[in-house]
Amino acid sequence: MTLKQLEAFYWAATCSSFLVAADRLHLSLSSLSKRISELESALGVTLFDRSGHKAVLTSAGEVLLPRAQGLIRDADEVLHQLRKVQGLWGVCRFGVGELTALTWLPALISNVSVAHPALRLEPSVEAGSSLGGLAQRVSDGALDFAIVASRSPKENTRLRPVGETLLQWAIASPASQSKDLTNELIAGVPLITLPPGSETAALVESCLELNHLDVTSRLSCNSWPVVASLIANGVGFGLLPMAWATVLEKRGKIRMLDTVHKPSPLRYFFLSRRDDHRPLLQEVFSLVESSFNFDRASIWLDV
Repeated sequence: MTLKQLEAFYWAATCSSFLVAADRLHLSLSSLSKRISELESALGVTLFDRSGHKAVLTSAGEVLLPRAQGLIRDADEVLHQLRKVQGLWGVCRFGVGELTALTWLPALISNVSVAHPALRLEPSVEAGSSLGGLAQRVSDGALDFAIVASRSPKENTRLRPVGETLLQWAIASPASQSKDLTNELIAGVPLITLPPGSETAALVESCLELNHLDVTSRLSCNSWPVVASLIANGVGFGLLPMAWATVLEKRGKIRMLDTVHKPSPLRYFFLSRRDDHRPLLQEVFSLVESSFNFDRASIWLDV
């Protein structure tokens, strides 16, 4: 019985499929299956029932799973201590939303590269309401973690808060000289927002309801820069990240609008699997906390 065989078994048992597990371990599907078969031969038991459409754990596999997880965690901690001076190594796959990618993701990658030059990062960027796909990929085992604006984790995942960004109502300038968002101002003016299902869209609806604002038409788009560009070019009104609205107002592109009840901030979380206790995640979580900053300049803002 070897550590590599146990790793193959553990990830095959906890990922959504053998294919996802093989990809995570940078193995071919046949190599993953070979390691599991070798482990079964060494132990003299069958760990997976392969008779159905999808392989499932046998009773022996259920018994081995928590022990394998403990052994792998112990091995990771030993390696981490022995190589602490050299830092983390290997591959870290993670997901972020578009707003994160356009602001503080470069700082995170730079900080990780300085602290852990042997660690290779592979970020995946999702936009709008498709952020739920990141949570699913973490749950399935395809990603190590994700930074999401969502408070509804999967059953096998957990959320740790990392920060928030303020949102601001905006409309094109000089489309309005008013400083207040009123029903008179937005009569016949489309609301431009991220698609239904996104956390931002939920905050938009909540703020509109609290301020008794009626929207006559809507235009949804799954891209933050496009939403901002449409607002700045007079197509409609909507919520923007405060840092972007401040820059665009200084450039004379938009006018910020006030409401009695301010929009709630967009809160972000570090999403990982509950059963994943590798030192990698704690180290990267600390770097995420120190890198988090939605006030960073964004290269696309020349709308």
